[in-house]
Amino acid sequence: MTAALDAPGIALRAEALIALRGLVGQRADPAVLSALPGGFVTKRRGHGQEVADVREYVDGDDIRHLDRGSTARTGKLHVRRFQEERDRVTLLVADFRPSMLWGTRRAFRSVAAAEALAMVGWRVIEDGGRVGLLALGAGTPVAVPVRGRARGMLGVIGGLVRAHDAALQLALAGERADPPLDAGLARLARVAPAGAELVIASGFDAPGSGFAQELGELAQRRTPRLLMIRDDLSANLPPGSYPIRVGDGGRTQVRIDARTGPDAPPDRDLAGFPVLALDAGAPPADTARLVQAAFPADREP
Repeated sequence: MTAALDAPGIALRAEALIALRGLVGQRADPAVLSALPGGFVTKRRGHGQEVADVREYVDGDDIRHLDRGSTARTGKLHVRRFQEERDRVTLLVADFRPSMLWGTRRAFRSVAAAEALAMVGWRVIEDGGRVGLLALGAGTPVAVPVRGRARGMLGVIGGLVRAHDAALQLALAGERADPPLDAGLARLARVAPAGAELVIASGFDAPGSGFAQELGELAQRRTPRLLMIRDDLSANLPPGSYPIRVGDGGRTQVRIDARTGPDAPPDRDLAGFPVLALDAGAPPADTARLVQAAFPADREP
C-alpha cells in the first residue's frame, strides 16, 4: 500500500475502531426496549427463568409466581417477575464500493461508515447482543459470522480492516465501477437470520433497480436500519465527475451524483425506510452522539 493510502482518514486501523468503544459508553441498566419506534427488544418482562424483581401482589397476578420469602418476611403477598431473554443479532453491513472511497475533509466516506458501524456494534455488545459483518466492495464480499462479547466485535473489526484494505487495493489497480447495491442486499437474505437487525452504512450510490424490492423483502423478517454516509462539503458542488490529486502526486476522479448535489432529496427516508444521515467530515465524537441517540441503551418499557 502506498504512503498516501496509509494516511489517517484513508486507511482503516483496527486500534482506532477499538478505541471507539469508549465514545459510545456502557449500558448502566440491564433493561429491555429500545426507545426508537420499532426498536428491537433485547430483554423484556415475561416468563423466562431469570428473576427480574419481586413486588407486592396485585389483582390479576399469577399466584404460581408467589415469592414465599418476601411474603413471609413482610406479611403481604409478593410475586416474582421474570425476565424473558431474546437473542439480539445485529449484522453490520459496510459499503466499501469505489464510490465510498473518497472524502473532502476528515475521512473517506468508507472510513466514516466503518466508524459508525463499529459504534453501533460496541453498543450491541454492551447490551449483551451478538454482531456479525458483511462488507461489500468491488471484489469478493467479506463476511464475519455472528458472535457475542468483545471477541465477536474484534472479529468484526478485523473483517472491516481486511475488506477496506482490499477495496483500496482494487481502487489503486483502477477499479472505478460500483456493483449495484441491490446485489449485495440479496446476499443478506442468505446470511442474516430471521429476526436480525441489519445496520447498513452506505452512501447509497448506484443502488440498482431492485434496491427497494430487496430492502422490502428483507424487512419482512428482519429490521433494516440505514446510515447515510455523506460528505456534506460536496452538497455545494453540482453533480458530475471531478478530478482530484492524491497525496502521492497521482490523479483520479470522484463522482458526485444527484443525491449529493444541491437538489438532493431529503435523506430522512430512503425506499420507505428512515435514514440516519452522518457526515464523514464530522469528528467521531459528533457521530457517537448521533449513534447513541438512534441506538439507545435498552431501557424498561
